[in-house]
Amino acid sequence: MRKNGNWRGFSAFVLAALLCTGCGASDGNVTATGMAEDMFSENGAYDAEGGAYPESISGEAADLLQTEDVGIRDARKIIREVSLEVETREFEELVRVLETRVRELGGYVESMDTFNGSSFSDSRRMRSADMTVRIPSDKTDSFLEKVSDAGNIVRRSESTDDVTLSYVDMESRRNTLRTEQNRLLEFLDRAENVEEIITLEERLSEVRYQLESMESKLRTIDNLVDYSTIHMNISEVKDLTPEAEPTVRERISEGFLQNVGKIQKGATDFAVWLLVSIPYLIIWGAGIAVPVVLLRRHRRKKRQKLEEQLQRPAPVWQEKQPQPAPDEKNDGPEKREE
Repeated sequence: MRKNGNWRGFSAFVLAALLCTGCGASDGNVTATGMAEDMFSENGAYDAEGGAYPESISGEAADLLQTEDVGIRDARKIIREVSLEVETREFEELVRVLETRVRELGGYVESMDTFNGSSFSDSRRMRSADMTVRIPSDKTDSFLEKVSDAGNIVRRSESTDDVTLSYVDMESRRNTLRTEQNRLLEFLDRAENVEEIITLEERLSEVRYQLESMESKLRTIDNLVDYSTIHMNISEVKDLTPEAEPTVRERISEGFLQNVGKIQKGATDFAVWLLVSIPYLIIWGAGIAVPVVLLRRHRRKKRQKLEEQLQRPAPVWQEKQPQPAPDEKNDGPEKREE
């Protein structure tokens, strides 16, 4: 009878565990615990020794839900993400300051892509960088203030995502899997035949896989919550974008100075281009000069030949002398008449 009681308790537990694990994450621990409680109450669940399980499942579930509600109210899980467009006249100095500040606040640079510009044009001053940094959530505002002081922020966008309910639901699911894992280990220690061992080990492998996956997701959310993500696009400019709208006089003065600066810059760039392009200009000049010289030489020879022909005297053409009259003696027809 005791052995039959053990088998009944084992069968009821495995069936309840399967139903609990198959429940969706959105149903949470309440649905899983309720189904397990119904299963045990309907089938008269027994423990490994043949005794009934204590009727305290509903109380434990209520305590768990109450604890989760407190966690939701007191410690919300907020994922914060900020995007910035920053201008600066001192590109290298700003990047160095930001990297130093990130380390001081306990954060880290997740990714960085720097463009140093061209070598012989105005774009060499237009360096840029795309940075993604992770800053502890409680120090994010301090870092943003440092960015504002060191550079000129021309655009800022921020988004937050409250994942508290999803996180609590996943925690409940993880706790359920841990409980099931511990129960399966207990039953595995008490298993009396090979069939029980195989069944328990298969289910234990599934539970461990699900538990590891759930814990990995929770760690990822914890990282996103604990460290805010800040994307920065840093551009080096000659003139910073003004924060206030300029007056008409300021616009005229600024526009005039900008045009003068552009003309001066254009002349400088042309001079630089001319100097650095001298080897190409020599090659191009030689390629053009050789055909021109050959063509001119050919035309000169042709002109000289024509002039020589014009300087020669014209040939004298003699008039054609009249031919003498044929001799009568040699006249064939007269002889025939005789």
